[in-house]
Amino acid sequence: MIVYSGLKSDFLFAVEQDSIAAQIEETIYDKMHRHTSQNEFRSWENSLEYMYKVLNDRAIPENAGIAIEYNIPQTSKRVDFIISGYGKKKDPNVVIIELKQWDKVETVEGQDALVETFTGGAVRKVVHPSYQAWSYAAMIYDYNQNVQMGNIVLHPCTYLHNYRKTNPEKLEQNQYKEYVEDAPIFGRGEVPKLREFIKNSVKTGDDKQLLYDIDHGKIRPSKSLQDAIKSMIEGNQEFIMLDEQKVVYEEILKNVMMCMADQKRRTVIVKGGPGTGKTVVAVNLLAKLTNDGMFAQYTSKNSAPRNVYAKKLTGHRKSSINNMFKGSGSYVDAEPNSIDAVICDEAHRLNDKSGMFHNLGENQIKEIINAALCSIFFIDESQRVTLSDIGSVAEIRRWADELESEVMEMELVSQFRCNGSDGYLAWLDDVLEIRETANFDLKDIDYDIKIVDSPNEVRDLIIERNRVHNRARILAGYCWAWIKAGQNNTDVHDIKIGDFGMSWNLGNTTTFAIDETSVNEVGCIHTSQGLEFDYAGVIIGDDMRYQDGHIVTDFTKRAKTDQSLKGIKKLYRENPEKALKEADEIIKNTYRTLMTRGMKGCYIYCTDQKLADYLKECLK
Repeated sequence: MIVYSGLKSDFLFAVEQDSIAAQIEETIYDKMHRHTSQNEFRSWENSLEYMYKVLNDRAIPENAGIAIEYNIPQTSKRVDFIISGYGKKKDPNVVIIELKQWDKVETVEGQDALVETFTGGAVRKVVHPSYQAWSYAAMIYDYNQNVQMGNIVLHPCTYLHNYRKTNPEKLEQNQYKEYVEDAPIFGRGEVPKLREFIKNSVKTGDDKQLLYDIDHGKIRPSKSLQDAIKSMIEGNQEFIMLDEQKVVYEEILKNVMMCMADQKRRTVIVKGGPGTGKTVVAVNLLAKLTNDGMFAQYTSKNSAPRNVYAKKLTGHRKSSINNMFKGSGSYVDAEPNSIDAVICDEAHRLNDKSGMFHNLGENQIKEIINAALCSIFFIDESQRVTLSDIGSVAEIRRWADELESEVMEMELVSQFRCNGSDGYLAWLDDVLEIRETANFDLKDIDYDIKIVDSPNEVRDLIIERNRVHNRARILAGYCWAWIKAGQNNTDVHDIKIGDFGMSWNLGNTTTFAIDETSVNEVGCIHTSQGLEFDYAGVIIGDDMRYQDGHIVTDFTKRAKTDQSLKGIKKLYRENPEKALKEADEIIKNTYRTLMTRGMKGCYIYCTDQKLADYLKECLK
């Protein structure tokens, strides 16, 4: 949706009359039914005055199309400024300009495409403006059929009109080179350069025709995107489906096809414990549906699996494939049935509210079902690890019923983790007193499990195992605070136990599970849930101990920086029994999840000696 569109002549006149911001404000209210804040209004007035200066050049055709605030379909992202027209050879061109009012900016070392600037009332890490402009252009090209079929060429750039470049320019350093090459930066005093960039693409006007084409383009993945994801997944052993995984996959495809045929909503719920291959099926579905020309997205609350699988599929940091992987809060404002299929992994982690401040939307399950013709939820109810996790089969069914979405339920049972042993999982449930099972021992189970006497021994074992395939990691319960000042330095130790010291997973990466150096860091539940390793080393902190013949949990021993039990103290004051029950479930589920990340083995250290003795006894 384009908020404002006109010819260059219309835009210049509106700015001269001081009416452009008011026109935009009025249109936003008419189309989106929301009021504009004073800050947003002033931002338009300020930035558009600068664009007036840029466009006030006779060589830029008067009938070139101008669009302001283009909402990219099925996203909350908005392109600030668009100029459309034809090039020297009558080729259709669109210039995309990301406008920034920054006057100061700092680089961020070790994190891809991030910078630091003052925005939203504080200094924050944000994406590099060139990356932002490039990614918006990539999203439009990859999913807009009119852009693809009309061979419309997109030329992204960014204009920081309050920012004077330095020499050398920090925003153009080598770490940002590939983004700046595709989306150049123009700063204060560079109006002539930006004009030349525009004039190189727009020689004659189009009377807004290209803007109309973009605004009315059907959502469809591009052929290049289809080919890319197909070639990436084919032959990759990690994504090969076995036995019942293939059965579930085919049944889901059948349901999607029925949705496309009759345009009726359907919801598929796939239950499965750790290691049953939920994510393998999910990624294969994403690839197949995209390759068949459907608009499909993979979503999860936890960013760790999204980031890891996107990187594994691309093999390269810069790729529009990332647009297929979305956070679970991305569907707050989505139009009904606007997406062919939303594949929700780790559905047990879904929340009521979305956004940084958890104040957006009503319910993520509802929003996903509303947005998709076919909504697919992969869920393991025993992996609820925070108080805010609301995902359950009953909750999905409730919203599906309300939104008139037919429900199909399936289950993945066979174990492909823990060396295919359901017995290990049953034993774990029994010893952690999650549920009673008949698995009192691990006889005849081919799984390397050890209870060790020091965290140093855990580290030594994991480092040794990691040398083979980079598939061994140390994990821990969240009983140690994250030291923010040293979060990008492994020499700053968050976790200290006697002479043992290690840092939490560093803040300069989002792919702890596959980074070569991550064996020297400790992952928490948020960086490991939904992922798997060959071997997991697990440090159980003071939040779980063995006392009077039973497993006892203690939420007061969790770190203050842990958000998974946010609100538990208030709940404890109001209803102590309920609070203790909730906390007990979450803490036990957390350790169960950590202790099932290893496919071949798990090495465990307990800060509570009695718990260690108890687990050793259970292994006999």
